[in-house]
Amino acid sequence: MDSSNTTRTQFKRICVFCGSNPGHRKVFSDAAVELGNELVTRKIDLVYGGGSVGLMGMISQRVFDGNCHVLGVIPKALVPIEISGQTVGEVRIVADMHERKAEMAREAEAFIALPGGYGTMEETLEMITWSQLGIHKKPVSLELCVHSLNKFIYLNVLTTELFIQVGLLNVDGYYNSLLALFDNGVQEGFIKPGARQIVISAPTAKELLDKMEQYIPSHNQVAPQESWKMKELGSYPSEKNPK
Repeated sequence: MDSSNTTRTQFKRICVFCGSNPGHRKVFSDAAVELGNELVTRKIDLVYGGGSVGLMGMISQRVFDGNCHVLGVIPKALVPIEISGQTVGEVRIVADMHERKAEMAREAEAFIALPGGYGTMEETLEMITWSQLGIHKKPVSLELCVHSLNKFIYLNVLTTELFIQVGLLNVDGYYNSLLALFDNGVQEGFIKPGARQIVISAPTAKELLDKMEQYIPSHNQVAPQESWKMKELGSYPSEKNPK
């Protein structure tokens, strides 16, 4: 790929949650390919659920064809269901769904949900919750962009930790009802306004990633990240004073 066509980004790896089905309308498969193209343009590697069918297969193939790294994480029980034919990139087989989500969370710096079913929504909601609680933060390099002599000059000025963003690719209004539910949660006092901003949505991949690049957290974590032991996700920490 011609490096002159790439876009600078703070992200190295993004996890995409999406359906193992393609949906009934072509607009969904088009969106998966569009998101794959945008990741390739920005040189962002893909972490995903490991399947080779449905939207999972479409986006993984596109990112792989664009010479970016693809990591699929799939529970052993789902291999015969979600993998058909040859896979692309690296595939890690794990024990269960909990380990799958923990592994994807360890590897990714942000999350995007394409349209999908219960599994996609459950994974997305869990990552929203982890970000809200301060479980999931990652170090990122913030860059200052200076425009000089008709060129953009990037100066690496700061490395810090940010709460993880969760983006919804709201294809043809697919997530309108879910977004309305979140807004209602704010109105009824169950979701804090700052935490509502964790969820970023847009109808196109480019617009969504642009918004995620500009994300500034506006909520307070519930507990310090070190108390969550992110590196131990997927297992129970031993008790200090067992009975």
